[in-house]
Amino acid sequence: MDTLVLHYTGMPTARAALDRLCDPAPPEGLPRVSCHYLVEEDGLIWQLVAEHRRAWHAGRSAWRGHSPLNGRSIGIEIVNPGHEWGYRPFPMLQMAAVAELCLDILGRHPIPSRNVVAHSDIAPDRKQDPGELFDWEGLASQGVGLWPAGVAGGNAALSPDGAARAADLLSRIGYPLDALRPDLAITAFQRHWRQERIDGRADAGTLARLEAVAALAEAAPGENAG
Repeated sequence: MDTLVLHYTGMPTARAALDRLCDPAPPEGLPRVSCHYLVEEDGLIWQLVAEHRRAWHAGRSAWRGHSPLNGRSIGIEIVNPGHEWGYRPFPMLQMAAVAELCLDILGRHPIPSRNVVAHSDIAPDRKQDPGELFDWEGLASQGVGLWPAGVAGGNAALSPDGAARAADLLSRIGYPLDALRPDLAITAFQRHWRQERIDGRADAGTLARLEAVAALAEAAPGENAG
């Protein structure tokens, strides 16, 4: 396993999410889904699939040229109703449990920091979790993932070559790009690394963060081939 994917459950309750993730025969029209871990809002952690086994959490996905990702990733579902059911901040107890769990997983698997990603990073055309309220900066401060510390992201000025620069930087970081909808990957990046303003535009603040994250990603130890 060389990728760690963080999700929110996007369901009204923790029980509904747990039942869905453990359902061997979902209702007609719904795919079977699973994950390795589920973290509740009070910090309770459920292990649902052994780490060495494939879980069906990533779906149609890609990162750094690899696709699909279920076979090479560990998936953590974090209880939150999500944008559809009343998105809200993640409690401190929950984030502490997520950080501890991630560090435990990273201690067992050679997952580079640039491969600690959001579901929205690997599927920007269809996902937005865990979203802009998730504390990626706090996780990075504890050694989980990347964060471009000290890089201002508030400048909304646009430049003529902004879209082209963004596309190059997104590709260097690892995003799958849609030439017809470049805003999808930009929006996903903003939800993760530029949470002050999420509009899919390659403005100066977004480009500054893109350049910083690309530099961090390229300086990080490489992942396994294959």
